Amino acid sequence: MFDRTDPASFASGSAAHIVVLPGVYETWRFLQPLVVAMHERGHPVHVVDTLHRNQRPVVDMAEAVATFLVEQELRDVILVAHSKGGLAGKVVMTGPAGGRVRFMLAVATPFGGSRYARLMLSRTLREFSPDDPSIVGLARQLTVNERIVSVYAEFDPHIPEGSELAGARNVRLDTGGHFRILAHPRVLAELAVLAE
Repeated sequence: MFDRTDPASFASGSAAHIVVLPGVYETWRFLQPLVVAMHERGHPVHVVDTLHRNQRPVVDMAEAVATFLVEQELRDVILVAHSKGGLAGKVVMTGPAGGRVRFMLAVATPFGGSRYARLMLSRTLREFSPDDPSIVGLARQLTVNERIVSVYAEFDPHIPEGSELAGARNVRLDTGGHFRILAHPRVLAELAVLAE
């Protein structure tokens, strides 16, 4: 909360570029341990400042990410996404900027939505309903799934349906949680394999 680390300080390095996509109501700091670990391995890690706390629709978030990739002239990047960030990442991969993305590591992403979203008052959270047009439409986009690694907990209280994605490399961890999983060593191990 009081960490004043400038995310631009992680943008140097000679290995594959990584772009982080936090989940709804999150900032990049939720992914900071992964950011630090990958930067220490020589990867330039980028934060899309215009995402703020990701309260806009997934499509708007994806547009901001695609614009960032083009403006920064980034190619062959690895997206590292948590929750809603994975939905936006998949939209990017299926759009005009998709050729700029090598792989995506999606952690606890509601690819099939969450039944709890129907109960939420906020439109920001109702967007995760399994029958929301954005979730349904994204599920039909299968061609990029082979470039996605979906890592998720055996039990996720926010996504009881799980995060399995047809055609992707699915890694189900013998743990629980939606946020705690970000600190699991296997997440960093999967990212290291994709990035190196």
